[in-house]
Amino acid sequence: MLEKNDITVTYSESDTKGRYGAFIDGIANEAELTISKVSPQLIIADHTFVPENLRGKGIAGVLAKRLIADARNRGQRIVPLCPFVRGFAEKRHQEFADVIQR
Repeated sequence: MLEKNDITVTYSESDTKGRYGAFIDGIANEAELTISKVSPQLIIADHTFVPENLRGKGIAGVLAKRLIADARNRGQRIVPLCPFVRGFAEKRHQEFADVIQR
């Protein structure tokens, strides 16, 4: 697994959608986690994708942690429709209970 500092995470958004991207210098492709904005206080984690050449490096977890940290800082709740985000949050239920909507 890589160190968190080896992974660069970006965020872009429109009025209704958001996208976290993660990449490692020198490695082709980018992982992503997408969201839909329901309201200023509620977002849906839609989808997480990690290309084959980036799997097993902890990148999806880095994306999920960034999503949760950003939501916490913005006072938002997350509906985890994405199976990865749902499983990630369930494993750490107590830690993320203030952000994840069950």
